[in-house]
Amino acid sequence: MKKILLGIVLSVVVLQGCKKDDDVVDDTVVLTVDEQNTYDDAAAVKYMDEHYFDSKGLIVAFDDTVTTDDAYPKLSSYPHEKLPSGVIYIVRTGAQPDPGKVINPTDVISIFQVTKSYVSGKTNDVISFQNESTFNNNVAGTGIPTYDPAYFYVKSSVLKNYNTTYNTTYGRNFYEIEGLQEGLKYFKAFDLDNSADYNMQGVIIVPSRAAFARDANIYAYTNRSFVFNFQIYRTKTRVIPGED
Repeated sequence: MKKILLGIVLSVVVLQGCKKDDDVVDDTVVLTVDEQNTYDDAAAVKYMDEHYFDSKGLIVAFDDTVTTDDAYPKLSSYPHEKLPSGVIYIVRTGAQPDPGKVINPTDVISIFQVTKSYVSGKTNDVISFQNESTFNNNVAGTGIPTYDPAYFYVKSSVLKNYNTTYNTTYGRNFYEIEGLQEGLKYFKAFDLDNSADYNMQGVIIVPSRAAFARDANIYAYTNRSFVFNFQIYRTKTRVIPGED
């Protein structure tokens, strides 16, 4: 009888152990920097294979349960560029201003966007973007472009106020997303009123290493990649001394 009970106990322990192994995903494991970069790059490729632009340029995930999206080309089929930083951008054909205005790194921008953030992880040996978080969504929100976001350019007064308040010495990268700044160099700005309807210009995928990586930041985002689906409504030259 004791042998039978011992056998049952051992069987339960083995089954629980197997279940635990099956349930473990790699995003619970601390990755090295190189591993994180590899995960982010692989997840971005998978994302582009599983999403498309709708008629307004919004990024939508393919749905295997319907056929209405079968005619849409996947993002990865569009001409796209991957920069040395790992940033990937797609300039959507037919959705660009002509001639448009060059976007300078210190400009005041008005950006209409649906921007999501993800952590790259592995489940069942498949690497993908996981733990989706909405960073900014003007479509579902006010319907008005975001004006002069600090993650593109943070005013010195804002940074100084934070450091003074919390007795810190953070630099611009505490607020700014370098990969967004880098990607926007390949787009131009419209000159549109806030009331104008949107037609997204494309997408900029920013891997965590071109965002905040593991550094301290105002948003408390660690190892998170960003997908910016956007249209630049307008820009204006910033008066740097006053930072208006």
